[in-house]
Amino acid sequence: MKLLTFSLFMITTLTCSAETLWSDFSATLLKGNNYQVGDNNRTIFTFEHAAGYSWGDSFMFIDRLHSENGKKETYAEISPRFEISHYQNSLFKNIYVATTAEIGDGFTHYLLGVGTRLKIPHFTFVNLNIYHRNNDSNDNGQQITASWKLPIGPLTYDGFIDFVPSNDNKSTSYNFTSQLKYNIGNMLNIKNKLYLGVEYVYWHNKFGINNIDEKNMNLLLKYHF
Repeated sequence: MKLLTFSLFMITTLTCSAETLWSDFSATLLKGNNYQVGDNNRTIFTFEHAAGYSWGDSFMFIDRLHSENGKKETYAEISPRFEISHYQNSLFKNIYVATTAEIGDGFTHYLLGVGTRLKIPHFTFVNLNIYHRNNDSNDNGQQITASWKLPIGPLTYDGFIDFVPSNDNKSTSYNFTSQLKYNIGNMLNIKNKLYLGVEYVYWHNKFGINNIDEKNMNLLLKYHF
């Protein structure tokens, strides 16, 4: 059984029989004009869901990309992590079997590895996953992913870093994407969080393509349901 089918089955089965500790759903609008590989000008609608369960945690998102030249694309990731240990010390909190499926137009990549949550002062969370990549149309490889959330006064700074070493047909790449945002919901008498801010992307050797570096600033509007 492929990893995506297995992950969806496990999430559905475990969620029905396990306790949901927390959950969050959000919709984001991004607008940028310095994208690489394709049209430079794009508007992106992102839908995200994150949750913690008694069996572990999960994160998934769907990007709908609308380019100025009329092209439309859909990309999604689903990343459940299954807790295998309550091991804790001054740095690590819990150990997980980490899985991810990357689903795009015409391809699906499967990632399997080990993950943990790091205990770092002042951060809401810092997650670290180390994967083996089973690529759909290229040589397999490895990936290291870190994600974080850090309150800075009234601001929130969060994001992720994906590091993918080179293989026979792809160069080493890393994608550093972060968001700095302010909750304007209180100003508008909105109960839920409504963030206004920016997202900055630095993607070295985007998609493993040598010398294709993306440095892109996006305007951001994000609503949490």
